Amino acid sequence: MTTFWSTWICVLTIGSLIGLTWLLIGTRKGETKGSVDQTMGHSFDGIEEYDNPLPQWWFMLFAGTLVFAVGYLVLYPGLGNWKGILPGYENGWTGVHEWEKEMNKAEAKFGPIFAKFAAMPVEDVANDPQALTMGGRLFASNCAVCHGSDAKGAFGFPNLADSHWRWGGDAQTIKTTILGGRMAAMPAWGEILGEAGVKNVAAYVRHDLAGLPLPDDSTFDLQAGQQAFNTTCVACHGAKGQGTEAMGAPNLTQPAGYIYGTSLAQLGQTIRHGRQGHMPAQNELLGNDKVQLLAAYVYSLSHGLNTERLQAKGKSE
Repeated sequence: MTTFWSTWICVLTIGSLIGLTWLLIGTRKGETKGSVDQTMGHSFDGIEEYDNPLPQWWFMLFAGTLVFAVGYLVLYPGLGNWKGILPGYENGWTGVHEWEKEMNKAEAKFGPIFAKFAAMPVEDVANDPQALTMGGRLFASNCAVCHGSDAKGAFGFPNLADSHWRWGGDAQTIKTTILGGRMAAMPAWGEILGEAGVKNVAAYVRHDLAGLPLPDDSTFDLQAGQQAFNTTCVACHGAKGQGTEAMGAPNLTQPAGYIYGTSLAQLGQTIRHGRQGHMPAQNELLGNDKVQLLAAYVYSLSHGLNTERLQAKGKSE
C-alpha cells in the first residue's frame, strides 16, 4: 500500500473515532438531568416523545465500543500500513498467519511422532495401537465421506475392509494409491455392442463369471455374450475375468467387489455407459508422513489387524 493511501485510511479512521467521541460527549453534556415531563414538541398519532436522557448503560456501552476500537487498531492491522503490536506477528496479524502459527505449533508437537512412524514399514505401523488410533482419525477426517465411517464403502466406492482390491491390497500399493490417487475408466460399449449385445454380456458376466443366477424366464444368449466379452473386455479384465490390478480392472469372478451393483440392470448400465472413478491424491493435502499412518490403518482393515477396534466402534455407534 502506498504512503498516500495508508495516510488517507489513517486520517479517515482516526478522524471518525475522534468525531464519534466528541459527538457522544457533546450530546451527553446537553442532556436534561433526570426525568422530566417536557416533551420534544412533536406528536405522531397522539403519541408524544419525552425529552429524557438516554440510560447510563447505553452511554457506557457506546464508550466501551470506542475503547475497544482503539485497542483493536493498536493490536491488529487496521490503520493503513500499521502492522499492529500483537506479539508473534512480525508481518502483521492475518488469518493466514494465525493458521501458520497453529500449524507450526502442531508440527513441533506431533512432527516427531509422524516421523517415527514414517521411518517404519507400513506393515509394522499397522500393528502399533497408537498409529492405528491416529490413522483412524485421519481416515474419519479425509476418507469416511466416500468409504464410510466403517470403511465398508458405498455405491461407487469400494469396501476397504475386505480382500477385493482393484489396484492391489499390499501395504506399499495402498500407500501409493492414497498418495497419488487413482483414475479408473470403464469405456462405454453401448454403441459398439448394441442393446442386445449389452444384455448378453451383462448376463454372461453375472452368470458365468460371477456365478449368480439369472431370471427363470430369461432369454439371454450366453454364448454370444461370451464372444462379445472375449472381443471387447479381455484386454482389461483378462480371459477369465479375473481383472488386472495394473489397470485397476476389477475381478469379475468376485461379485462382492462390484461397487456399482450386481443386478442385470446395474451391469447393463455399466457396460452400456461405462464408469469413471476418481480417487483423489492426498499427497499435497496430508503429506507422506500422515499418508503412512493412513495407509497402515487401511491395510489393517483388510488384514484382520483392526477387528477389535472396529467391533468396539460399531458397538459405540
